[in-house]
Amino acid sequence: MGLSRNVNLAAGLRYKGQGPMLTFVLHRIGGLGIALFVGIHLLSSYFGGTVGQAANAIYESWSFQLVIFFCALFHAINGLRITILDLWPKLIPFQREAIWVEWAVFIPIYAIAAWIIVNNGIAG
Repeated sequence: MGLSRNVNLAAGLRYKGQGPMLTFVLHRIGGLGIALFVGIHLLSSYFGGTVGQAANAIYESWSFQLVIFFCALFHAINGLRITILDLWPKLIPFQREAIWVEWAVFIPIYAIAAWIIVNNGIAG
């Protein structure tokens, strides 16, 4: 007999998974953001013309660059954490500490990059 899971959206949003759940959701959002970026980029280069120019205008906006860089950087660092925990299973009990290390690496790198992106975007 299969499992019966009657979980609706409201019950899912009440889940108190904290750090591991947040990294799980952000990893999926980051992967989706990267896939959408690459897909739209390929389609715009295929069609070219005004479609390509419109897509390039979006790509060159600093707000879009902030979002895509967040997606790519978080996805990469979180993927590295997952890989390390998979390769060394004895570290799995320290998953929450690994998530703190992940954030300690991610936040300064993203903050510096975001400052550079915004500074260049405002400067023109």
